[in-house]
Amino acid sequence: MNKFEKVVRYIIGLIKEEKLKPSDKLPSIRAMAEEFSCNKSTIIRAYQELEDKHYIYSVSKSGYYVVESMEREEDSLEIFDFLSASPDLNAMPYKDFQHCINQAIDIYKNEIFSYSHFEGIYRLRCEIQKYLQDFQVFADVNNLFITTGAQQAINLAVNMPLPNKRTNILVEQPTYYGALESIKNTNCNIYGIDVSETGIDLERLEHILKNHDIKLFYVMTRFQNPSGFSYSNEDKKRILALIQKYDVYLVEDDYLSELDPDTKADPFYSFDDTNRVIYIKSFSKVFLPGMRIASIVVPDKMKNAFINYKFASDFNSPAISQGAFEIYLKSGMFHTHIEKIKKVYKNKLDILLEACKTYFDDSIKYSKPNNGFFICIYLPDNIKAAYITNILKEKNVYVKDCSDMYLDDFNKDNAIRICISKIEENKIDKGIDIISNVIKQNRKRLNYIADNIMIP
Repeated sequence: MNKFEKVVRYIIGLIKEEKLKPSDKLPSIRAMAEEFSCNKSTIIRAYQELEDKHYIYSVSKSGYYVVESMEREEDSLEIFDFLSASPDLNAMPYKDFQHCINQAIDIYKNEIFSYSHFEGIYRLRCEIQKYLQDFQVFADVNNLFITTGAQQAINLAVNMPLPNKRTNILVEQPTYYGALESIKNTNCNIYGIDVSETGIDLERLEHILKNHDIKLFYVMTRFQNPSGFSYSNEDKKRILALIQKYDVYLVEDDYLSELDPDTKADPFYSFDDTNRVIYIKSFSKVFLPGMRIASIVVPDKMKNAFINYKFASDFNSPAISQGAFEIYLKSGMFHTHIEKIKKVYKNKLDILLEACKTYFDDSIKYSKPNNGFFICIYLPDNIKAAYITNILKEKNVYVKDCSDMYLDDFNKDNAIRICISKIEENKIDKGIDIISNVIKQNRKRLNYIADNIMIP
C-alpha cells in the first residue's frame, strides 16, 4: 500500500472511530506530510480523494473539515460522479511531473522568485508553438501568449476591443458556463445560435451576423461542452467565409484537440487566411488543472490590445507551472501521457454510449460524440432537468443540469450533461441504468397525473 492510500484509509478510520467528528478540522497538510514522511502533494491528493468521496470538504484559506453526516460505511455508499469535469486522477502523472517541478526550481529560479515576462516564459512558448503544429496551428511565437488557464484567455478575448469596434457577442447554445459568465460580465448584447447533432444552421448564422452588429463568435471546435458536438472541416470553412463577409472575429476554444481520433479534423485557425481567429488551447482537461496553464494565439492587429488587457489582469501566469510544463513537454513525457489518456477516455465514452443504447428508449434523446468528455441527455418535454437532477442526488448519482449553459431567451430546462472524466469504468453502466429508471418512473408519474387531472 502506497502512502497516498495509507493517508486516505487513516482519515477514514479516524472518522469511522469518531476520533474525527462532523465539522472537526483535519490536520494541516504540512502536519500530515511530516507524520507520514511524504510530500505535501501526496497529502493534497489524498484530501482531494476524500473530498471526492464526500468524507470531507474544504474551506478556502482555512483547511479541510469532516462533512456533517457520515452515517455510512465506505463500501456501502456507491457514488456515481457524472458531474465533475476535471481529469481522471488515476490517469495523472504525478511522479513524472514532480521531477519536472524539482528541475524547474533550479532552471527557472530567476523567474520563479521574481516577476517573469507577462507574455509567458519564452522557452515554454516555443515548446507550445511546436506542439500546436501537430494540430495544424502554425503560429508565430510572438503571437502566442501563456494565460492562467483557458478561463483567463476567454475572459481577455471577449473583453478586449477588436478592430471592428463592435460590442455584441454570439455564442453557441448551449455553451460552456465559464465563457457565458465572462461574456455576461461584458454588459454587451449576447446572441445565441442552436447547436444540434448536425451543427448550426448556417442560414440562421448569416442572418445574425448580417443584422446584429456582431463583434465576435465564441465556438468550441470539438467535443463541445456540454453537447459533445464537433464541427466538420466543411462547416468550418463556410463559417469562416461568413465571418470574413460580415467583418466578425472568431474565438476558437480548442480545449480537447488531443482526443480527436480524426487526424484530418483541423481547427478553424488552420483555414483562416484573414487573421480573424483567436485560438485558445487549454491543457487543464488533459493534464493537471491546478497547473493553470493555457495558451492563446492572437493576430497582429489585436496584439497590443491583448497585451494591455493581460498586463492589467496579472503580471504573469505562475512561473513554476510554466517552467515545469516546459520541461515536461520537451522531454516527451506529455506525448506519452496523452497517448495513455486517449485510450482511457475513449474506452469510458464507448461504455457510456453502449449503456445509453441499452437502457434508454426512443423518448430519451442523447448526443453521440466519437470522443471527448461529455454527452447531453434531452429529457421528455414534461420533465425538468432540475427535478431529475435532485432525485438522482438522493441516489448518489451526480449529473449537471444544463439550464445555466443557456441564455434566457433559449430557456432550455430539459437537458442534463453526463461527463465521463472522473467516474470509474465499472460504475458507468450501473449509473446510466439508475438514470434511465429515474427518468422512466417520473415520466410515468407525470403522464398519469396528466391523464387523470380533473377539469372542472
